[in-house]
Amino acid sequence: MPKSTLTLLFRASFPILFLVMYSPLITVAQNPSGSLRGYVQDSSGARLPHAKVVARARGAAFERQATADDHGEFRLLDLLPGDYRLTVSASGFAEAHADVELIVSSVRDYIITMKPGAAQETVQVESQASSITTQPIDLASAVHQTAVMSQDLQALPLSARSFANIAYLAPGTEPVEPSDPTKARITAVSTGGSSGLNNALSVDGVDNSDDWIGGFLQNFSPEAIQEFSVQTAQEDADTGGTTAGSVVITTKRGTDDWHGSFSFFDRQAALNARFPIENPAPNPKQPFSRQNYVGTIGGPIKKDKVWFFAAFEHVHENASIAYSDASLTQFDALSTLASEGLIPGVSSIAVPNTVPIPFRDYNGSLRFDWAQSPKSQWFLRTSGDSYLTHNALVAQATLPSTGLTTHNNYWNAAISNTYSFSPTWVGTFTFGASELHLTQGRNSDLGFALAFPFSSTSLTVSGFETFGDNQFATPITLFPDLRNQEKYQFRYDVSHTAGRHAPRFGINFTHEPVLSGAFSGNNETLFSFPQNPTFYLTQPASVFTADMQAGASTSNLGGNFSQNVQRLALYAEDSWRVTPHLTVNYGLRYQTSFGLFQGSGRSQLDNPAYITLQALGIPLQQGAPHDYHKQFGPRLGIAYSPGHSGKTVIRVGFGLYYADLAQNGWATAFQAVNQPVGPCTFNNVPGHYALIGSGCILGGAGAGGNLIASSYRTPYNIHATGGVQHAFNQKWNLSADYTHEEGNHGYRGYSYTSGVNLFTPLIPATDPTFAADQASVVPNLNLFKSDNRSSYNALMLHLQGNMSHRFSLIANYTLSSAKTWGCVLGELFDYVNGVCNPLNPFGPGDYGPSGENVTHRFVLAGTLHIPGGFEVTTLTQAESARPVTITTADNKARISVNGVPTSLDEFRGTPYIQADLRVSRPFNFHDRWSVVPFVEFFNLFNRNNSGANYIGNISTLPVPLADQQSGNVTAICTNSACTTTKPVTSLQQLAIPAGALGDFFGPGTTVGIPFAAQIGVRVSF
Repeated sequence: MPKSTLTLLFRASFPILFLVMYSPLITVAQNPSGSLRGYVQDSSGARLPHAKVVARARGAAFERQATADDHGEFRLLDLLPGDYRLTVSASGFAEAHADVELIVSSVRDYIITMKPGAAQETVQVESQASSITTQPIDLASAVHQTAVMSQDLQALPLSARSFANIAYLAPGTEPVEPSDPTKARITAVSTGGSSGLNNALSVDGVDNSDDWIGGFLQNFSPEAIQEFSVQTAQEDADTGGTTAGSVVITTKRGTDDWHGSFSFFDRQAALNARFPIENPAPNPKQPFSRQNYVGTIGGPIKKDKVWFFAAFEHVHENASIAYSDASLTQFDALSTLASEGLIPGVSSIAVPNTVPIPFRDYNGSLRFDWAQSPKSQWFLRTSGDSYLTHNALVAQATLPSTGLTTHNNYWNAAISNTYSFSPTWVGTFTFGASELHLTQGRNSDLGFALAFPFSSTSLTVSGFETFGDNQFATPITLFPDLRNQEKYQFRYDVSHTAGRHAPRFGINFTHEPVLSGAFSGNNETLFSFPQNPTFYLTQPASVFTADMQAGASTSNLGGNFSQNVQRLALYAEDSWRVTPHLTVNYGLRYQTSFGLFQGSGRSQLDNPAYITLQALGIPLQQGAPHDYHKQFGPRLGIAYSPGHSGKTVIRVGFGLYYADLAQNGWATAFQAVNQPVGPCTFNNVPGHYALIGSGCILGGAGAGGNLIASSYRTPYNIHATGGVQHAFNQKWNLSADYTHEEGNHGYRGYSYTSGVNLFTPLIPATDPTFAADQASVVPNLNLFKSDNRSSYNALMLHLQGNMSHRFSLIANYTLSSAKTWGCVLGELFDYVNGVCNPLNPFGPGDYGPSGENVTHRFVLAGTLHIPGGFEVTTLTQAESARPVTITTADNKARISVNGVPTSLDEFRGTPYIQADLRVSRPFNFHDRWSVVPFVEFFNLFNRNNSGANYIGNISTLPVPLADQQSGNVTAICTNSACTTTKPVTSLQQLAIPAGALGDFFGPGTTVGIPFAAQIGVRVSF
C-alpha cells in the first residue's frame, strides 16, 4: 500500500480510533454474533435468582459468564455461532450442564431446570440445530431470516458451488443472473423482488459489498463458511446499507481437535445433455470439463489458547462455445467477404469449429483465533479470490475477436477483539480491509465491430457484435475495462444487560479512498448491417459498402472515473423482555455518506453539461447534488409467544432502511469532470447562434452530456411485516409471514433530445429556423435522478420438518408482487431504469412488474435416508414466468400491437422448474474419519428453462419489415422469407424464446442449464 494512502488512512481514522478507545457505548452493523437467553428454575417451576451461567465454546477456551437476575432470567451476549457447553450453578442445587448450539445472528431461548443436591446433572435441552431443516423457532426477534449451516453447504447439490445458490432456500429470495461481466462468477440473491444489487453482505462482521455496481463482491468457498444468515426483511438497527435484504456470513474456526477435509468434484461433457440450439446434432458434442479441488485443515497451535483454520478451493474449467451449422455458414460467408477486401484492414477471418473458454479460480481463506484471557478473544481472518477467464463474452453467434481476457483479484481481511468488561458489558472492535483489482483485455483492437441480424435471433445465443472489437456497452449502461476498489472499515460495539433490557450501541466508519475504473478510450465504429453475410455474397460489392456506411455509428466510451468516499453509521437499540412471553425490539439508526458525488475531486458544478445548460439558460438543473445527511431509520419489532408452551410466536415489525445507489449508473457523469472545466458562453445572434468556449458541449448529431440531478435523495425502503410461527412438536414447525416493502428515490435516467424535448429559451420561437437552430446548438443530455418508486408485497409460507433418521425437509411457498416505474426495463433499486418521455416521466404504461417479479415460487429441499446407508438430497425450485418487455428497434421505447401501446413488462416468459439431486453413501472409520462418495444431477428432468430469455427487440421478431420500422406489430411471418403472414390476435404470439441457456455475462441461474451430472468424493476427519 502506498505511503500516502496509509497517511490518509491514519488521519481519517484517528477520530474513530479515539472513540473506540474511550467510548464503550458503540456497536456495529451486520453483527454475525448471537445471544443465549432463558431462565433458571427448580423442579417445581419456581425461578432461581442469581444462578451463575457459564457458556464455553466446545473445543476451544472461549468463555462467557452471566448471572441470573431476580426473576431467574439470564442473557449471554455477542457469542460467535457454534456449539457451547452451558454450566449452571446455584447454591443448594446440583451443577447442571447442557450442550447447546447458537446460530448466526439469532437469539436462542433455554429453560434450565435444576435439582437439589451436590451431584452434577446433565440437562437435555431442545434446539440442537445442525441444519436449515432443524432450526428451532426464535421467540425474541421479528427479523425475517433463515440460517444456513455448514452441513447444508456440504449436503445439498450446488451447481455453481456458490453460497448464493443455497441462499435461495430462504423464503422471499429468488435466483438472479450475474450482475455484470466484471463479476460473471459472483452469483447474486434477489430479495424483495429486486435485482439483488441492493443487498448488503458481510463476512465476519466486515463489509463485502460492491459499491460500484452493487451486490456481492468476493466469493467464498462453501468449505470456508461455518454458517450464514439470509435476512430478507425487518433487520435490526445494527444493519444498514440495504433497502432489501442482508447476508451475514461467519467463517469456520479451529478448535482443540484437529479437523479437516478434502473434496473433489468432476464434471465432463459425457455426463451433460446436449442443448440443441447451442450444440445441435449431428455436430460433435461441445467440449466441456470442470474439476474442483477443495481442502481444509484446522486445529490448535497451542491448545486452549491459539487455533487456526485454512480452506482452499481451485476450479479448473475448460468450457467452450460450439457453433451451429447456421452460424458457421454465416461466419464462412463473412470470411469470404474479408478475403475479397471488403472489410478495411482485414484480409482474412479464421472460423473455428469451437472456441475454448478456459476458467481458472483460486479461492483461499486463513483464520487464526486467540483466547487472550477468559475475558478477551481475538481473531484474524484473511481471504483471497483470483480468477482468470479467456474468451469471455464470446457467444454462439460471435467470433473470438469479440472476446475478452478477464482477470479478477479480490482480497478481504478482518481482525476483531471481543472483550467482556463484566458479566453485563461486552465490547467488540473490528477492523476490516478489502480490495478489488480487475482488468479486462480485448482479443482485438481493430477500432470497429460488425453486427449482423443472425447474431441475435431465436436460433442463436444472443450476441451483438459478430466480428471485431467488443464494444462492451449495452443500451442499459457501460462496463469498464479496469476496476479498483479499496475499502477500510472500523467498527466498535458494546452490548449490555440490565434486568429485562439488553441495549446495544454502535458505530461503523468506512473509508474508501479508491473507487475507480476506466472504459476504453479509443474511438470505435459499429457497423450494423440490415442483412446477413450470406446475402452479400450474391450482391455487388457496392451493396455491402453502402450498407456498411449507412449503418456506421462512432463512439468513444471515454476514459476513467474516480471517487473517494466515506460512510458513517451510528445506532442504538434495545431488546426489552417486557414479560416472559413478550419481547419488544426497538432502535434508531443514523447513517450518511461523504464524497458520493465527487469525481476526481470535483463536483457536478464542473460538469460541462451543467456549464452548457447555464450558458443556454435552460433551467433543468439548479446546482450540484449533495450527500444526503438526513438518513434516520427507526426500527421496531415485537415478538409475542402466547401461553406457556413456547411453541408459538407472533411477530410484527416496522423499519426504514437507507442505502446508497450503486455508482455505475452515473459513471459517465464522473468521467465528465476528469479535467478542469473551461468557459462557455452563448452567441445570441440570429442566424449565428453558437456556443463558444472549451467548456461547452456542442449541439448536433451524436453530441451529448451526462449529469447527476441536484435533487438527489438517498433511496430508502419501508418494511412492514407480520407473521406467526408454530412448532407442532420438536420436529415440525410451520410459519406464515406477510411483507410489505415500499421503495422511494430509486434511480432513473432521463434522456433529453436536442430540438425534441430540450430547448433553450434564448432562441425565440418566432425564429424562422427555430428547430434547426435548437438542434444545432442544444446538446442531447442524460440526466440521472433518484425519483423512482416501487412496491413489493409477499405472503411467505415455510414448513420445516424431520422424521427421526429417515428424512428432513423444508418447503417454501411465496406469493408475491413487485412493481416499479420504467421504460423498457423495470428493476427495484437498480441503475437500469429509464423513462420513455422525460416530459411525462410517470406516463401511462410506465408502471409495471419488476424484472424479477415472480408471482408464485416454490422450493423444496431435504435429505432422505434409504436402506443401505444411502442419502438422497434434493434442491428443487419452481416458479412462475418472469416478465419481458419488447422494445422498438432503437431500444428506446416499448412496441405497440395493433396500434395499442404495450405496458412495462407486459409479456411473460416460461415457468422455471429445476430439480437437482445428490446421492451419497457415507463410510465412517475410527469414529472420526468419513469418506463420502457422491453423484449429483442438475436439472434432473432436462427441462428447457428459457425463463425470461425471450426476444426483447422488434428488429429480431419474425414480423414484416414495415412493422419493425414503425414499432407497431400487426402481423407475424409464417415463413422465413416473410412472404406470408397472419394477424396478431394475442400477445403470446410474440413470446419467442431467444435461445440462450445461461446468461451472456456468465453461468445463468434463472434460465438453468441442461441436464448435467457431477461425481465426487469428500474425505473428512
